[in-house]
Amino acid sequence: MIHPADTTPEVLRYAAFTDAGRGGNPAGVVLDAGGLDDAARVEVAARVGYSETAFVEAGEEKDHFRVRYFSPRAEVAFCGHATIATAVAIAQRQGAGTLHLSTLAGPITVDTEITADGVTATLTSVPTRTRPTRADELDGALVALRWAHDDLDPRYPAHVAHAGNDHLVLAVRERARLAALDYDYAALAALMERHGWTTAHLVWAESPTLFHARDPFPPGGVVEDPATGAAAAAFGGYLRDLGLVGVPSRVTVLQGADMGRPSRLVVDVLAGDERVKVTGTAAPIPPDGPGD
Repeated sequence: MIHPADTTPEVLRYAAFTDAGRGGNPAGVVLDAGGLDDAARVEVAARVGYSETAFVEAGEEKDHFRVRYFSPRAEVAFCGHATIATAVAIAQRQGAGTLHLSTLAGPITVDTEITADGVTATLTSVPTRTRPTRADELDGALVALRWAHDDLDPRYPAHVAHAGNDHLVLAVRERARLAALDYDYAALAALMERHGWTTAHLVWAESPTLFHARDPFPPGGVVEDPATGAAAAAFGGYLRDLGLVGVPSRVTVLQGADMGRPSRLVVDVLAGDERVKVTGTAAPIPPDGPGD
């Protein structure tokens, strides 16, 4: 297999889930990754320095691809924002349409469309599921986050939600508590590693269908993710399963504003379907553009 020392693959850089053309979450995309082994992919992802880089291999048909996702530390089963970035990159090269992606989390379809705002992409998640947190999980998370039980919004029970990866879901009563997030990185990293959580999806409900979110991502070596499509999908399934939104419903998640990278994720909860759709835009990052 080929290592970066042998050849340097072209890495495209996109900001996914931008909000009115601003912010978004940077992702790397390698469209021809067939010659790279796992060690090489981790090395490339580390050099890129974003929370995830997608490595794409062409399938037997034009619209079929195998995609694997690597953080600067390790492989993750699924990454929503890197999927949106990948789909937009492919659409810009071969035209809009439906893409069929094979991922470690399962098959993912992504519909791309060319609009006045550029290319938008809508991913359909794997079937979602959710469960209540155990008392020890919740207590450990609150200690690491430096929060108290009274900070939590009782309308939104603490859960672990899944849409390819597991995400801790915690809702707070006050927007100010979310804005002031200052957590114990080492403690949360250890807790998340122990329980296999990919991010902590921390939210405040402005309304039943409009949420502000912050997503610590210590397992990827990242203090905070400015837009997390997999967590948004898992959250949509959580809202559906707990009867917190009607079905069908459209939910907007605003993320990244507190870290200066405003992002917008549109989540569609479907009728009669355990899957969730997440829509966003993505824009190329210029060579002198922002990093993670």
